Amino acid sequence: MYRLIALLIGYIFGMFQTSYIVGRAKGIDIREHGSKNAGFTNTNRVLGRKAGALVFVCDILKAVAAFVVASLLFDGGGAFFASADILPGIYAGAGAILGHIFPAVLKFKGGKGISCFVGVILMLDWRVALIVFVVGLLAVAIFRYISLTSLLMTLLAPVLLFLFGYEIEAVAVMAGLGVLAWYMHRANILRLLRGEENRFSLSKK
Repeated sequence: MYRLIALLIGYIFGMFQTSYIVGRAKGIDIREHGSKNAGFTNTNRVLGRKAGALVFVCDILKAVAAFVVASLLFDGGGAFFASADILPGIYAGAGAILGHIFPAVLKFKGGKGISCFVGVILMLDWRVALIVFVVGLLAVAIFRYISLTSLLMTLLAPVLLFLFGYEIEAVAVMAGLGVLAWYMHRANILRLLRGEENRFSLSKK
């Protein structure tokens, strides 16, 4: 039962759509501009790096908040908790990702959940987070494709959790979230294969 409650807690946090709110503050619906995605990359492209950075940080924090609340409520563990049971936090993090991607308040049209995924990794294990972040930064610096970086991070995280000896349920949930991330990036994958994907750049807006 705690799994379902943690999922619901996370989903509620995930529905807080930072990019939509920031876009509305500037008089637009971010889902009608650029790639029409309510996430960090599209916000950075359409509204500039300050707005993009705000969205990135807030989307990470809502997954962190969901993880913390569920862990405190169900005596869960993680990078900053003494308990060994990380499942409450993981399920809350999964809920935050689902709420971000499929927000009921916005007719289930949200972002792709990568920033939230980053927040979950950060709360799970600092070693995994550090490796994933370094790989992500290198991938952005070398290839300048946010989509490719996102795919690498979601592929690497469950592998590292497995190698670090986490229980199979935790690995399976993170792997499932990785599969969802790849599905959400299916159009990006096709553009990458065709050499048509947009490269990341820091706008001066």
